[in-house]
Amino acid sequence: MSLNIIGTGSAWPECSKSNEELSRIVDTSDEWISTRTGIKSRHVSVWETITDFAAEAARRALEDAGISSGELDLIICATARGEYITPSLACLVQKRIGAYCPAFDINAACTGFLYALDVSLCYFQAKRVKKILIVAAEAMSKLLDWTDRSTCVLFGDGAGAAVLSEGDGLLSIKVHASGNEEPLHIENTEGNCPFSERKAAAQYLRMNGKDIYKFAVSAMCNDLQEVIREAGITQDDIDFVVPHQANLRIIETAKKGLSIAPEKYRYNIDRFGNTSAASVPILLDELNRAGELKKGNLLALAAFGGGLTSGACVLRWTKEDR
Repeated sequence: MSLNIIGTGSAWPECSKSNEELSRIVDTSDEWISTRTGIKSRHVSVWETITDFAAEAARRALEDAGISSGELDLIICATARGEYITPSLACLVQKRIGAYCPAFDINAACTGFLYALDVSLCYFQAKRVKKILIVAAEAMSKLLDWTDRSTCVLFGDGAGAAVLSEGDGLLSIKVHASGNEEPLHIENTEGNCPFSERKAAAQYLRMNGKDIYKFAVSAMCNDLQEVIREAGITQDDIDFVVPHQANLRIIETAKKGLSIAPEKYRYNIDRFGNTSAASVPILLDELNRAGELKKGNLLALAAFGGGLTSGACVLRWTKEDR
């Protein structure tokens, strides 16, 4: 027993900011950003909270799956930071959609959706659930130093969701971690404890772009090769590659280390930027709603991020054609 994806959903803030608009507040340009990353615009949560668009993505996934929130046995949210330190974002989503099942968050940075799939697999194999909702949601705009052009131009906000059921659609999955905070981290604000000599740090994302680039290319190639081999298929058998939308250059370089045909890769980084854990399920939902995915298609998903974490899986698409 593994699992099937029976519904997808996505949502994002209304406000979209172009590269040109960013050039008015930081020393950059549309050419500088687009040629180095493939990003043209990104969504920024000005009025909405992360709970708002996480819950909306969840509602759309439930509608696509044709089930009610009361049928859910578990909710898992993948996020770097929810609206509160506690309660979890998953509990807030549970309240918004009217569910009654257990709910918790996981943090595996940009690999969060893959980690959530892996955790879900264990619940299905233990026969403890019949329906699981995964929501990957990020408000990266709240974690950026908007004076640092090397990072603030890269990220966007959004949420992607998937409803899972019992089935045999997940052919293989692998997640990895190599503890190393130096290439990418966000300091945790500690408050003002009178007994601590350590001062609270600014809660901004810091990243060594060169190190992340090398790690991401290697991880994407190795992980996809591993899960495709474990699934008992060849790279030629893959119909779609749904990669984490971090940087177009990373994906283009990784493609050279794989034999999957270039036209099988899908992108939306130009409109969303890097939405961290949300990027893979947002893209998956766009493919689903566009009618690109056909029953029986083989999908390869891959992601990489802070931790350092990475992961990949092979899915057989089991939903009826839209």
